[in-house]
Amino acid sequence: MNAPITPSQRALMEDISLDDKYTLERGRAFITGTQALIRLPMLQRERDLKAGLNTAGYITGYRGSPLTSVDMTAMKAKKHLDAHHVKFHPCINEDLAATAVWGTQQADLFPQGKYDGVFAMWYGTGPGVDRCGDVFKHANMAGTAKHGGVLVLAGDDHAAKSSTTAHQSEHVLKAWGMPVLFPSSVQEYIDYGLHAWAMSRYTGLWVAMKCVTDIVESGAVVDFDPDRVQTIIPEDFEIPAGGMNIRWPDSVLEQEDRMSNFKWYAALAYVRANKLNQIIWDSPKAKIGIITAGKSYLDTRQALADLGIDEEVAKDIGIRLYKIGMTWTLEAEGVHAFAQGLEEIIVVEEKRQILEYALKEELYNLPDGQRPRVVGKFDDTGEWSNNP
Repeated sequence: MNAPITPSQRALMEDISLDDKYTLERGRAFITGTQALIRLPMLQRERDLKAGLNTAGYITGYRGSPLTSVDMTAMKAKKHLDAHHVKFHPCINEDLAATAVWGTQQADLFPQGKYDGVFAMWYGTGPGVDRCGDVFKHANMAGTAKHGGVLVLAGDDHAAKSSTTAHQSEHVLKAWGMPVLFPSSVQEYIDYGLHAWAMSRYTGLWVAMKCVTDIVESGAVVDFDPDRVQTIIPEDFEIPAGGMNIRWPDSVLEQEDRMSNFKWYAALAYVRANKLNQIIWDSPKAKIGIITAGKSYLDTRQALADLGIDEEVAKDIGIRLYKIGMTWTLEAEGVHAFAQGLEEIIVVEEKRQILEYALKEELYNLPDGQRPRVVGKFDDTGEWSNNP
């Protein structure tokens, strides 16, 4: 027979509400991936207030798989968003939504602004990312506001569950110079999202976050402590004169110079300082390395578990596991430390290569005997390895 519920337990249960996912100031609550994306700007507003900033948030985009329910979720949470000065404004297409986000980063260029800055979130499906290339490229070159920042949610439906293509967004985001974060859990939607806005403010870049169906449509218990993520400003990067944020007037060639010579390197410095790429398992006699990110990281951990390999076994047999938080651009210092002493590196990633190509480029100039074999979509002999 179950023990009776005590008065204190009953009181605790009565305090639990379905709105906890939006109202709980700190602690843990169950939330879906989509709901986490809506709670994210509320947390950013709270963090800014603690830092003495009066900011506002802006969410816009176009419904599409796997982010089809972002708009419905945002409308249901309207009173909570309004209380945090976050405006939800869906658009009739992705291009107009991206253009509106670009406008939010120009707010502090005018003296009559009500806020210190506006942080913005764009959402859309993979094909929607494709069609926004013109706006994304121009706006990314122009930059973000010092107290604003832009987070681009790229909804990738890898299995074409309800999309027109089995989509992968990293390659086009790379072409537009947009750093790509790839969270592997609902908790990391919160953590990486806060890092994305901090990185965007620091570097002047629009920062993308890859949201795959398997994670965004899942649910998990998440820690909502607004102080959980501590963002660190890099000390090993020198900001150029005039900074890296949006300004007016601003010539095209000056924008290109900031992008090519400063902003990407600032993003890499941010990744190093905040340890977004991490060695999860290590071994004093590591010979085999595994590098992976996002959903593939979960698949890798499951495959290792199915083989009976846990952290202790991995340490004993010489396996080093490296989890990547930012898939583009790949941070070099961490890669070299990961590859030290390895004989072979296995790259596990979905769809077309992004990590594999970057990894090989970083390791190419290592001396003979220090350069490990790299096995990904193709093995070290050039044969197709059938790595999905």
